Amino acid sequence: MIPKSHPRYESLLLRDKMVKASKEGYLADSALIAHGRGEAFDYLIGEKTTYPAKRAMYVAVAAMLLSDNPVISVNGNATALACDEIIELANSIGAKIEINLFYRTDERVKIITELYKNHGFDNILGSLDDDIEYLQDIKNQRATASKTGIYSADTILIPLEDGDRAEILKKSGKRIITIDLNPLSRTSKMSNISIMDNIVRAIPFMTRIAEDLKTQDKQMLKEMIYDFDNEENLKESLEQIRIKE
Repeated sequence: MIPKSHPRYESLLLRDKMVKASKEGYLADSALIAHGRGEAFDYLIGEKTTYPAKRAMYVAVAAMLLSDNPVISVNGNATALACDEIIELANSIGAKIEINLFYRTDERVKIITELYKNHGFDNILGSLDDDIEYLQDIKNQRATASKTGIYSADTILIPLEDGDRAEILKKSGKRIITIDLNPLSRTSKMSNISIMDNIVRAIPFMTRIAEDLKTQDKQMLKEMIYDFDNEENLKESLEQIRIKE
């Protein structure tokens, strides 16, 4: 039981979610290491959503709203931390959700599939029953792609993603959006739109943005995307990191 008065209360709650997910069998051991690395970067930005992150989120939502086939790619970490929030965002912007795991096993896929169904999202892609294709040049289990999802998507949100897949998906002509607390990661650098924020803050904020942008003129959304410079935004994101004394 974590007291709310604890100065690390929110962070400890997220750790507890990760530990629980690991015990339930859908997280690889390395997922806990990845979470810890992200937590360190979150601490350095004061565990708050920065202005560059908000700017990137507005552009990301605009891009997904204008897309013909937007997909949210989810792994064990994203599911453990923000399953309900991801479903809410997908419903808000009309996006599909697809399971994609670095250490893919039938057991993990089955557990995550059931989790999304139990939380009210029945049409989960990347499941054991899905029509799966394989992306060329990816040498691990993340090469899987649903034929009606990531394989044919024009815009993909890949939170907590690995760099090689982000690069290959981008080279295949897809617009790639990532949520990554490390602005120096290959994923952040390879993506078209990189959001340096914690997924538990970013996803709900993007849903609120979607409710606003859905009422706006499409030309305005196109201009938002055209005016956005991901490299410059990453530089500003990096400047948000401050070493606390």
